[in-house]
Amino acid sequence: MTSKTRKTKAKGPQRKTAMMKTAMVKTAMLKTATMKTTLIKTTPVIKTTAMIKSTPVIKTKPAQISPATKIARRDRIVLEHLPLVKAIAVRVHENLPVHVDLDDLVHAGVLGLFDAASKFNPEKQVAFSSYAKHRIKGAILDSLRQLDWASRDLRRRHKQVEAATRELAATLQRTPTESEIAQKLGVDVERWRQMMVDLRSVGLISASTRTAEHDDLPAPDFPSKPETQPDNMCSREQMRSVLGVAMKTLPERYQKVVFLYYTNEMTMKEIGGILGINESRVSQIHKSALEKMQVVLQANGIDSVHAF
Repeated sequence: MTSKTRKTKAKGPQRKTAMMKTAMVKTAMLKTATMKTTLIKTTPVIKTTAMIKSTPVIKTKPAQISPATKIARRDRIVLEHLPLVKAIAVRVHENLPVHVDLDDLVHAGVLGLFDAASKFNPEKQVAFSSYAKHRIKGAILDSLRQLDWASRDLRRRHKQVEAATRELAATLQRTPTESEIAQKLGVDVERWRQMMVDLRSVGLISASTRTAEHDDLPAPDFPSKPETQPDNMCSREQMRSVLGVAMKTLPERYQKVVFLYYTNEMTMKEIGGILGINESRVSQIHKSALEKMQVVLQANGIDSVHAF
């Protein structure tokens, strides 16, 4: 066997080993490539899911509305729903005494409508008329409570007196005496008379009312209140006339502030809401208006109310 043949036989096992190593390396590389491909395919899905979960939801804020736009919108709503105020005021007025003025109820209802229009939130998905009618009626009832000068205790006593008087009149078939009514109520005569004085002082019982034993006496005379005396009434009319002249010298906005403050008895904050200005500006206008009116009154020789 020649040396060349021996070299060829010796290289055979080495070549097989090298080929096996090459195959193993290719197989390892193929697996690595496959794993990388798998990671590349699956990683975006994982990242996308994570990003969806972690990305915060950005809520856009509603556009800011200027104060002038709010006031214009409120005034438009008020004008559209004025008939609703009148309807509620008429309905409430039907159950009230005749001396209660309907215009006073309408005025109070309009203030309630302004309050409802200012506080209404369209996002609640409630019809404005359904929301406003409760505010309007509540404002009307509040105004009636302010006009009622009799306390609940006095009204309760008045109802007790009326019930006792009706019951005794039905039983005795005549008008009961003071002592009979007092006995029915469980009080003495002196206490009964004091109750009648309290009820008459607030107008729940007529001051000219007489019991059965005093029906033959004439109705008593009572001195009138100072504000109902003719000279005082004349003085007030003169003062009102002079103030009206002084008011006409003011700018229109100044006149409106003075009128709303003193005639409608509105607060400066409420006046500012109507005019679209802040409370401090209303105070400045009010002060300036009084100073201008004082100059006019002094020019006419009026320094105080005692001039009347």
